[in-house]
Amino acid sequence: MAYSPRGRAKRFVPKIRTWPKIESPTPMLLGFPTFKAGTIHAITIDDREKTPNFGKPLFNPATVLAAPEAEVVGVRLYRREWGADWAMTETHAPDGKSGSKRGKGAPRSLEAWKEKLGGVARITGIVSVTPKDVGLSQKNPIKFEMGVGGGDIKSQFDYLTSLIGKRVKFSEIFKPGMYVDVLGITKGKGFEGPVTRFGVKRKQHKSRKSVRAVGVIGPWHPAAVMYTVPRAGQKGFQQRTESGKRILLIGNGKEKPITPAGGFLHFGNVNGDYAVLKGSVPGSPRRFVLVRYAARPKVRKIAPPQVVQISPGLGA
Repeated sequence: MAYSPRGRAKRFVPKIRTWPKIESPTPMLLGFPTFKAGTIHAITIDDREKTPNFGKPLFNPATVLAAPEAEVVGVRLYRREWGADWAMTETHAPDGKSGSKRGKGAPRSLEAWKEKLGGVARITGIVSVTPKDVGLSQKNPIKFEMGVGGGDIKSQFDYLTSLIGKRVKFSEIFKPGMYVDVLGITKGKGFEGPVTRFGVKRKQHKSRKSVRAVGVIGPWHPAAVMYTVPRAGQKGFQQRTESGKRILLIGNGKEKPITPAGGFLHFGNVNGDYAVLKGSVPGSPRRFVLVRYAARPKVRKIAPPQVVQISPGLGA
């Protein structure tokens, strides 16, 4: 029931409801857009001191994420009122493509907002990424909000305004060894019954005419079906957040090739920047995946992992 209702996602881009708070004197972006390329395996040295396997090699499944450069195209300001955040104004980079948007009664430039930051509760950046940069067919850029953490409101405002129109790399925000959260849309499975969708036990032979159906969906009176009763419906293609993913490697496909022979299945070659995360990542190849600072970090000390080998033939 934690995932109810299990409806289809409206967009391929996940909706971020929470941005973590980080302790940093300087502001920084709290996430980065990537695209899932495929899976490999990595052999690392276990650096967990309190485990029996400490100092020994570990065989880990890993996921490769293609991380093209992202461009900051705007800034959005929020005020806190009636227990919720309300958008005050937003301004886009005047590049002719994204145009400029202003809220009602908003100043014509962000410079005029420097004197009105007292009523601003939160600032976010508007980031754009083009799937074609990683070899996908989509030419239209994907735009979404990106949280900012560290410093105060004024320093965050100055930080974002200085980034408008500029490109940011994955390696400028995250480092190997960090624990991050990944948000994405899972693989779609279509319409499924309650046995596959909820794990309901199949009924015994000859107990009733049906076998893969719920025995009783509700009482006679009141004649109603509760929302807790397992029912058939959509499975997959839903937004999910997986936390505690460790970054094993960050590199470039031209300097340190990561593509296996024949390319990644349903994706192709990774020629630009990439990140290798330990474990699996929700979604199918080519799907948008947002990497975010960990909301509940496991460890405070960040140490780069010692990678011995990555999928024989790829090096380390």
